[in-house]
Amino acid sequence: MTAVVTILFFGVAYGMILYLISVGLSVTMGLMGFVNLAHGVFAMLGGYAAVTLMNQLGLSLFAALPLACAMVTVVGFVLERTLYSRLYGRSELDQVLFSMGLILISMALVRVVWGPLAQPVQLPDYLKGQSVVGGIELPTYRFVLVAFGTAVIVALWVIFERTLFGARIRAAVDNRGMAQAIGIDTGRLFAVTFGLGTGLAALGGALGADVLAIAPNYPLHYIVYFMVVVAVGGLGSIRGPFIAALSIGLADTACKYLLPEMGSVFIFAFVFALLLWRPNGITGKR
Repeated sequence: MTAVVTILFFGVAYGMILYLISVGLSVTMGLMGFVNLAHGVFAMLGGYAAVTLMNQLGLSLFAALPLACAMVTVVGFVLERTLYSRLYGRSELDQVLFSMGLILISMALVRVVWGPLAQPVQLPDYLKGQSVVGGIELPTYRFVLVAFGTAVIVALWVIFERTLFGARIRAAVDNRGMAQAIGIDTGRLFAVTFGLGTGLAALGGALGADVLAIAPNYPLHYIVYFMVVVAVGGLGSIRGPFIAALSIGLADTACKYLLPEMGSVFIFAFVFALLLWRPNGITGKR
C-alpha cells in the first residue's frame, strides 16, 4: 500500500511539472502552427533564473518564482516579435532548424554563464522535510508542486473558457482566417499567447528544478517528454495535455519504481499505440 501511494503521489507531482511546461507549447503550436522544439529553453531559463535569485540573491521561493516567470516572459515576447514571427507560414523544416539552432545557442550561453554542472536548489527549511499523510512520509515540496499545479490549472480553465481573451484564442485555433475576418488581431494575439506560454514554461522549470535537474542539456534531454504530452493531449487544448501529462507522469514513475531496467520503453510503446489509434490526440477529432 505504501508503494502504491508513493508512486501515485510522485507521479502526480511529476505530471504537474510536465503539464505546466507543455500546456503553453500545446496552445502555441495549435494557434500558430509553429514547430517550436525550443520550448524547453524557456523552462530551462526559468529554472536558472529562479535558482540564481534564490541561491545568490537570497530571495525566497515565492518571491523568485514570479520574477523568474516575468523575466522569461519578456524574453519570449521579444523573441516572438523579432525571430519567431519571421518564420510563420514557412516550412516545418525551416522551423525545426531554427528551433534546434536556438537550443544549441542557449545551451552554449548557459554553459558559459552558469557552468556545465546542474544547479543545486536551496529550498527553505520548511519545504525540505517530510509530511506524514495516513502514516506514510512524503516530501513536503511535492505537495507544493501539486498545489501550484492545481491552482494554475484552475486559472487556465477560467482564462480559456470564461474570458474574451480565451474566446479569441479558441477562435483563432479553430479557424484563423475567420478570426481575422471578424476583426481579431491575430498578430498581437500570437505575441501575447507566446509570452503566456513561455511564462508557464518558466514556472514549470522553476518549480520543477528539484525534480528535473537544471543543466545545460535540459532542452534536449526533456523535449521528447514535452512533445509527447502535446502529441498525446492534442494541439490547442488545455484539458488534453493535462490528462496526457498525468498519465505519462504516473506511468513513467511506476516504470522507474517497478521496472527500472526497462527505462521508458513502456511509455513510448504506449504512446505509439495511442497515436496509431488517435493521431490527433486523446481530445482531438478522430
